[in-house]
Amino acid sequence: MEKNDIKGRWYIQSWTQEYDDGRVVHPFGEKVEGFIEYGDGTMFCLVTKSPRTPFTSGGQWDASDADKASAYNEYLSYAGAYSLEDGYVTHHVELSIFPNWQGGKQRRKIVRGSDGELMLVARLEEGTPEARTARLTWRRTR
Repeated sequence: MEKNDIKGRWYIQSWTQEYDDGRVVHPFGEKVEGFIEYGDGTMFCLVTKSPRTPFTSGGQWDASDADKASAYNEYLSYAGAYSLEDGYVTHHVELSIFPNWQGGKQRRKIVRGSDGELMLVARLEEGTPEARTARLTWRRTR
């Protein structure tokens, strides 16, 4: 795959995590919103549960810790550079909602669907009881 094949905005269609023990989980539920965008060497990704849970205790700065934790658990974002090699895209993470991702790499296998879908597939926590395969499916249009 060339950069021009992946370049642009892709809207999320689904996100599943398939555990080695047979469980299938939708991390933000079965309805998600968001997009991933690939530009000239840079990318950013925003994914959220839909609908989001509103704060009940205040606003963006004075909400309760419980409301803030809930918001964190319903939202994923990261950005940085990216590279393509041998059917994989590697996201070189510069900023992320997850502090431990910053300065790291997120490698995803690229699978193209017959109807133009883009699926990004990753193995997570290999060798542990939580080993699983994450599949995020994207389309150019909502």
